Amino acid sequence: MRTAGLGKASEQWRQEVKEEKSKASQWEGKFQDAQAREGALKRSLVESQNEKEGLKIRVSELERSLYQYRTHNSIIELKASQNKIEELKEKIEELKAVLQNHELQIELLEVNNERLKEKLHQSQDQVRNRDYVMGEASTQVR
Repeated sequence: MRTAGLGKASEQWRQEVKEEKSKASQWEGKFQDAQAREGALKRSLVESQNEKEGLKIRVSELERSLYQYRTHNSIIELKASQNKIEELKEKIEELKAVLQNHELQIELLEVNNERLKEKLHQSQDQVRNRDYVMGEASTQVR
């Protein structure tokens, strides 16, 4: 039997409808698969974004820790430098005291040297005077 004006038998129409339903069902399956994949991708995207935020927070924490570590190390280095400076200042004061002591010793030695020179000159004068007196005495005795 043919349907008027359409040129196909109802069996052919049924077959064509069946094929179209089958195609529609396949497309529906593909659409559902695509939706499932889209949902999975969205979940994955959200997880990745959460992980990215977590990593940003971790990087920020690590940067803070690094800054604190560097600051702590700088403080330790500064304290060590200050201690070294204090030690050097003490050493300088000790060396100044030693230098001053040596300068005083040099002054004393110079004063003693001058006294000894004076005594030497006095002794030489006495020897000359004795020699003169002895010379005079020996010329008078002869």
